[in-house]
Amino acid sequence: MSIGATGGTTRSPIARTLGTVFGARETGIAIALVVIIIAATLRNPSFLFSADGYRDLLLTPSILLLVAVGQAIVIITRNVDLSVGSVLGLTAYLTGRLFIDFPGIPPALVFVAGIAFGAVLGLINGALVAFARVPALVITLGTLYIYRGINVAWAGGDRINASDMPAEFRGLGTAQLASIPVLTVIALVVLVVAAWYMRNARGGREFYAIGSDPDAAQLYGLKVTRRILVAFVVCGALAGLAGVLYAARYGTVSSQAGTGWELQAIGAAVIGGVAISGGSGTVWGAAIGAFLLLTINRALPILGIQDFWQRAVVGALILGAIVLDRVLSLRQSRKLIAQRDETHV
Repeated sequence: MSIGATGGTTRSPIARTLGTVFGARETGIAIALVVIIIAATLRNPSFLFSADGYRDLLLTPSILLLVAVGQAIVIITRNVDLSVGSVLGLTAYLTGRLFIDFPGIPPALVFVAGIAFGAVLGLINGALVAFARVPALVITLGTLYIYRGINVAWAGGDRINASDMPAEFRGLGTAQLASIPVLTVIALVVLVVAAWYMRNARGGREFYAIGSDPDAAQLYGLKVTRRILVAFVVCGALAGLAGVLYAARYGTVSSQAGTGWELQAIGAAVIGGVAISGGSGTVWGAAIGAFLLLTINRALPILGIQDFWQRAVVGALILGAIVLDRVLSLRQSRKLIAQRDETHV
């Protein structure tokens, strides 16, 4: 710490960097994740120090990470998408059907079809929210059941089996690149691109502006309707990509694939520091939240905690994140009011 020219104290760049890192909300979630991994590993070293343990630690949360990133973008605009689990289930089943109905179809084309199909379903959600001016909670609750109903009617009692898909595609579920699962690499690439866009691109910053105050954003001339449509399309496309990867990862796809994933995605985003009221949070936080949620599910049984308490812990994390968000919002509001008063003295 040094004395500035004006007589005030200034911090060194290292101190400022450390202050920024440890002041970020994502840091606390990341520390909690590390603590859980260490505790579970001390109890059972194979949790981390085994080929399957290390792989599962990275692989299992990868698909939820994709859904959580899309959900975070929608929540930042002060909306929510409850249909992502159904979109994932539909695209996972579509993936299997494409391989059955079009033998020899290139896996790359299946990826494009799954992402495009998810984007279309997201566009329907976004159009209903943006043009009908109905709360996203109501709209996407309806499409959750509609998309799931379509999936059930389409699949009936049938299911996609691993033998219905080519070995090249199924191999994606277990393949590794430099000891890192390929699915994890795909999820991290998507995460980095989304994080860069949200932080640096004009469109990403407009998502935050719309979520902070939609009326002010409209008055300022931002294209609110277009941005909301884009947010839902991106969310649907990522759920579509997650559906394709789900088929590759698990091999078996029924009409119930993806059931409940919408709540896990919302939970991951909220635990990761994305304000449910919109306008703040990062996709990095949502990604760490996804890892934390699924790592807890693996770690708590090793620590001897019963199933009921596992669910209670997840619920407590979500409530704690919401309370923390409210406390930080009030503190920030008081700080801004104090700065305004000092300026006018």
